[in-house]
Amino acid sequence: MDRRSFLKTSATGTAALAAASLLPGCASSCKDAKKACDVALNISFQEGTAPGESLAEKFDFMENLGVNGFEPGGRGLAGRVQEIKDALSGRNIKVSAICAGFDGFILAEDPAVKAAFDTSMREIIVAAGEIGSTGVIMVPAFNGQLPCKPHTMETRDYLCSELHELGEFAKEHGTTVILEPLNRREAFYLRLVGDAAAIARDADSEGVKAMGDFWHMMEETSDYGALMSAGKKYLQHVHIASRGTRQMPGENGELDNYVEGFRALKEMGYDKYVSFECGMAGEDRAAIVTAAVNLLRAQWEEA
Repeated sequence: MDRRSFLKTSATGTAALAAASLLPGCASSCKDAKKACDVALNISFQEGTAPGESLAEKFDFMENLGVNGFEPGGRGLAGRVQEIKDALSGRNIKVSAICAGFDGFILAEDPAVKAAFDTSMREIIVAAGEIGSTGVIMVPAFNGQLPCKPHTMETRDYLCSELHELGEFAKEHGTTVILEPLNRREAFYLRLVGDAAAIARDADSEGVKAMGDFWHMMEETSDYGALMSAGKKYLQHVHIASRGTRQMPGENGELDNYVEGFRALKEMGYDKYVSFECGMAGEDRAAIVTAAVNLLRAQWEEA
C-alpha cells in the first residue's frame, strides 16, 4: 500500500470511528436535554412580594399567577404556625424556605450572643418543620457582627462541628439548615456557593444544605458553575432579584439575565424553589410582579 492509499484508508476509518463514538454521547445528550425540558420552575414569594393586605389576599394573587411557594420570615415564626397552616389550607402553595429571623450568630465570640443564636435558631427550626418548610436560611456572620471568630481553618472546623449538631436537629424535625453565601460587602465569611456546599458536605449531616442567590452571585465567575458546584445534593434554595439594584427581576433591563443559572438548575433536575428576595422601583406592584414572573418563565424556557 502506498502512502496516499494508506492515508485515505486511515482517514476513512478514523472518521467512521469518530462518528460511532459520538452516537452514545449524542443519544445521552438528547436524553438529558429532554429530561431538562421536563423540569418545572417552582417560584416562591417572600411575604412582602405579592400585593395584598392579608395572607389570604396575597395567596389569592399568587395562585392566580401560578406561584406555588411562600417564604416567610423566621422572626416570631413559632407563634404563626397555625396562622400559616390555616392560610395555606386547600391551596396549591407550600412553604419554601424560612428567611433567617434568629438572634445572635453562630460564629459569635460572646457566649451570650452564641447562646441566643442556639436557642432562637432551634425554635425556628421546630416551627419550620411543623409547616413543612424546606429549610431555615442562615449566614454564619455578617460584616457588622462583632466580636466574631477569625477567618481561619480552626473556625471552619468549629463551624462544621456546630452545623453537624444543628443539621441533625433539623433532620429530626423534617427540615434543614441552609447556608447562604453573600457578597463581600455584606459578609467576609462564606461568599461562594461552592464554599457553602463544601461546608455542608464537611458538616456531615443530611440536614445541612446550601443555596444560591442571583444577586450575591454577581461575585461568582459563572452562574452556571456556581449552582453546579453545589449540585442537586446540596442546593436547597435559590433567591432571585434584579442584578443591578436588587429590585424586581426585569427592572434592570438587559442586566437581568438568569438563563445560564437556569440551565444549571434544569440540568441537575432542581426541584426546589426560586424565591423572590428583592425590592421594587416601580409603583404598580401587581403589574411589576406579574412581569417579573413572566420574565423568569420565558428565560426558563430559553434555558
